[in-house]
Amino acid sequence: MFKKILIANRGEIALRIQRACREMGIKSVVVYSEADRDAKYVKLADEAVCIGPAASAQSYLSMTAIIATAEVTDAEAIHPGYGFLSENADFAERVENSGFTFIGPTSESIRLMGDKVSAKQAMIKAGVPCVPGSEGALPDDPKEIIRQARAVGYPVIIKAAGGGGGRGMRVVHTEAALINAVQTTKAEAGAAFGNPEVYMEKFLENPRHVEIQILADTHKNAVWLGERDCSMQRRHQKIIEEAPAPGIPRRVIEKIGDRCAAACKRMGYRGAGTFEFLYENGEFYFIEMNTRVQVEHPVTELVTGIDIVQMQIRIAAGEKLPFAQRNIVMRGHAIECRVNAEDPYKFTPSPGRITMWHPPGGPGIRVDSHAYTNYYVPPNYDSMIGKIIAHGDTRDQALARMRIALSETVVEGILTNIPLHRELMVDAKFIEGGTSIHYLEGWMSQHKR
Repeated sequence: MFKKILIANRGEIALRIQRACREMGIKSVVVYSEADRDAKYVKLADEAVCIGPAASAQSYLSMTAIIATAEVTDAEAIHPGYGFLSENADFAERVENSGFTFIGPTSESIRLMGDKVSAKQAMIKAGVPCVPGSEGALPDDPKEIIRQARAVGYPVIIKAAGGGGGRGMRVVHTEAALINAVQTTKAEAGAAFGNPEVYMEKFLENPRHVEIQILADTHKNAVWLGERDCSMQRRHQKIIEEAPAPGIPRRVIEKIGDRCAAACKRMGYRGAGTFEFLYENGEFYFIEMNTRVQVEHPVTELVTGIDIVQMQIRIAAGEKLPFAQRNIVMRGHAIECRVNAEDPYKFTPSPGRITMWHPPGGPGIRVDSHAYTNYYVPPNYDSMIGKIIAHGDTRDQALARMRIALSETVVEGILTNIPLHRELMVDAKFIEGGTSIHYLEGWMSQHKR
């Protein structure tokens, strides 16, 4: 097992990884920018090294600075968390070539799944169902693009091959708008991701977003840890996640879960990963794979009792999975609310100093956050400052506990989206379960402030 791990991230995930290391008796090295000098995880680290100014490009995205820090601190492995460099194949390759262990999949796996076209082709070969669409990247010939769109059927969605995080997508409802949408998306994709390739898929009208969590070791073992429903989102950004997905028969989930585990074995995948699907009319359609730990991993941890971050570390150290698929049992229900420093209805960022931070407690409540009273939320990064997770024997109990937790939470000095969460937790449709990915935006249009 590793004696020292460098955490190449910030915020709540840096603290989460640090806690896993401490429980395992592993020392942690934290890198931080000047904007994060007073962060909780910086103060708690065994070693902390400032690697640059607030700008991400000069700190958290600086491969050279991170690897140099690992060298001078004698770290053995680097955990990238999520975001930043976590799905950067070049970074994973540089880490390994520098003599360190990358706590994640191989650079080859990251490249394969990071390109949405090659990922889709790999899933088709592995027998994982995909959304109908173009066989590969769209050509330059407008006539061929039109032919493919007619074959798929409108509406279609044009997606950047190297995109992610809800960016690089454009829905097309008519043939007249098709070519302009393709050209615009190509230009945006080239500027944002350095890859102008785009592809086409059938646009599903009212799907749910359901994902399968997997773990795979280096000894050809792979398991899936149930599913998560992440349909409550705005502009493709998740706000609420839960496990298991309400209303989907277990036999349907088991079938797709087994296929995901088999796909991991087929491509020699290692570490934690998430297969993301659209689910509509009883059918699953693969959209992408995230080759890292997810923001919403706590809901899976609470219903399975498995520490996903610790498993990432153990797998990277060469250990075998300590359980088989038959040993994984889902217990109860968990719901997660992402707490963002933003206007709850306009969604504009709200950085600044937190003058009062009082997190909730009680049975079944978990809070993952790096925030504290007098903490300054910098304007330079993602607005998420924490996550509140509620677990119960049933979904109704988890919802009740979440309502109580949200009512107890106090955050003063900045705006947060907690008022929005409080409203959604008593919304009849959400309580019923099974809302589509478009539900929240429709709800917002009816509840304008």
